[in-house]
Amino acid sequence: MPHAPALLVTKGLRKKSIPAGLWTKCPSCQTVMFNKTLREGLLVCSKCSYHFIMGAWERIRHLTDENSFKEIDQNLQSEDPLKFTAVKAYSDKIKQDQKKTGLKEACVTGEAKICGKSCALGVTDSRFIMGSMGSVVGEKITRLIEYALEHKLTLIIVSGSGGGARMYEGALSLMQMAKTSLALNRYQKERSSFISVLTNPTMGGVMASFASLGDLIIAEPRALLGFAGPRVIEQTIRQKLPKDFQTSEFLLDHGLVDMVIDRRELKQKLGLLLEYLS
Repeated sequence: MPHAPALLVTKGLRKKSIPAGLWTKCPSCQTVMFNKTLREGLLVCSKCSYHFIMGAWERIRHLTDENSFKEIDQNLQSEDPLKFTAVKAYSDKIKQDQKKTGLKEACVTGEAKICGKSCALGVTDSRFIMGSMGSVVGEKITRLIEYALEHKLTLIIVSGSGGGARMYEGALSLMQMAKTSLALNRYQKERSSFISVLTNPTMGGVMASFASLGDLIIAEPRALLGFAGPRVIEQTIRQKLPKDFQTSEFLLDHGLVDMVIDRRELKQKLGLLLEYLS
């Protein structure tokens, strides 16, 4: 008697499925990576070195010496001064992103050590309303600058702010551009050093204020950096932009960025810079 077809042999057996959330596909080279391996590689693709977005606390754990980070101003939270409502109310959007990210706001600030050297460190998180700068983010950045000035610390701010100024708060958000810039002016007059680290994306009012005012400006590879996005610019000037326009490498070639550093080397390089600047 001939063997039964494989289809009949396996009939009725439950097909095993792979649990969701274990793998991530790189948007650049399409390589599929095991999430645990990706996180061990600091969210950098092992094949093409594409840099995935990294949350504020994950970045702080990567950059700072173990247990050295001491957060300041952690209880500041945004109000809703305009009672703004569109598709979703601003107050509901804040609660949603607080739950999603575990953050109270789009910025975490404090004092830390990097390779044994003390610094004032701020990190914005693009997962929280695109890392946009409302009154609380502006206030926390300003207080961090004043803290660095008072304690004579080198200042490092890692920006990941695709949303620029937070227009849910209207003119109050735009005021933060001037406030942070003036605070930096006072800080830099004391010959203190500010290292600005730009990650993907850093755009709008953040890029047009404190993020572009570093004594040394470092960018992660292939980050999108600028004010208006490339599509808006093309529609305005009605010209085709260069393929790599507004990338870290383009800005490096044109003198707007001092260094492009792979995330896996960033802590070591910042440690060397802190040693030199101190």
